[in-house]
Amino acid sequence: MTKARTNASATPAVGRNMLINGAMNVAQRGTSQTGLGANGATYLIDRFYCYANATAGRFTKSQVADGPNGISANCMKIDCTTADSSIAAAETLTVLQAIEGQNVQRIGKGVTGAQQITASFYCKASASFTFAANLYDNDNNRHISALFDVTTDWNRIVLTFPADVDDGSSPFGDDNAASLYFQIALHVGSNESSGTLQTTWANYVANTTYAGIDSILSNTANNFFLTGVQLEVGPVATEFEQEDISTTLAKCKRYYTKTVAGSVYGIFGGNGFCYTTDDAFIAMPLSPEMRAPPALDHGDLSKILVHRANGGGVAITTLTLPTNTLNTRVATVAANDVAGDVLVAGDSTNLLANNDATAYLAFSAEL
Repeated sequence: MTKARTNASATPAVGRNMLINGAMNVAQRGTSQTGLGANGATYLIDRFYCYANATAGRFTKSQVADGPNGISANCMKIDCTTADSSIAAAETLTVLQAIEGQNVQRIGKGVTGAQQITASFYCKASASFTFAANLYDNDNNRHISALFDVTTDWNRIVLTFPADVDDGSSPFGDDNAASLYFQIALHVGSNESSGTLQTTWANYVANTTYAGIDSILSNTANNFFLTGVQLEVGPVATEFEQEDISTTLAKCKRYYTKTVAGSVYGIFGGNGFCYTTDDAFIAMPLSPEMRAPPALDHGDLSKILVHRANGGGVAITTLTLPTNTLNTRVATVAANDVAGDVLVAGDSTNLLANNDATAYLAFSAEL
């Protein structure tokens, strides 16, 4: 463990970080989410998500400008808002990122010549805690963990994991699916903590994953801050990679991209045509190309209209991505059941905000 630097004087190791948005700079979904902790995976800061299962505690997740000087101005903050005084066996709260198989081939995992992996990150908390980091091989159901200590000061944690040579039968798949998970556990029940911590690569056994950690949800005074997260090949933690924001944003948009109208009657972009008097198709270019055919999120549908060729906009009942038109470069959005059957088949059209600058379309191809 080392103190956070006061400046970034060394040359960055370009391209060594297998994680995306480790500086916590990109947050397309917003800067705060409250009332989390019951179930499910929630994204806020791009590419990092919190997985919570059945916790009685609640927390707020946010992007805050409190990062260590010389590393990043931004960090992720986990703030306990409802304490969990009795941890049930199945409870879990982890911060994690999934990595595509084609982005971890450099590790050479599972065969002779496999490489060590070094994780490094900057963190602090409201008090002293012990938490755990875990690497999980999703292709072969193998894992390894390590404990680390957190204090009230920003410190750099460095954890080097041995190579997983195995028997030659467990390399990562060379594809766009989730192969490797990097996880930090902040709260778990006995299902994942009652055994002995697995500090060498082995086939997954749940109760060895996070043995020995404290709980961030034990008190409403608790919080945890994280930034400067890096995962690289080899036994040495290099200088945190200071990536250009445009590069980071483009990487994030491969998994999630959000289009905002920009004004109260702004147009979202893309062009389309009216298929019938109450149905329209609008082609939305996806740049950069997404990891996989995306899912659509449009928020409050009342904030979006179909634009009529002869002026004005009309309300929509549904907005979908037809399954037979999904691809990774262009999303064909279908606006169905337009009110009043007032469209003219064959006319050009697009989508616009219904007097609301917060209207948006979002496309997600997360792992």
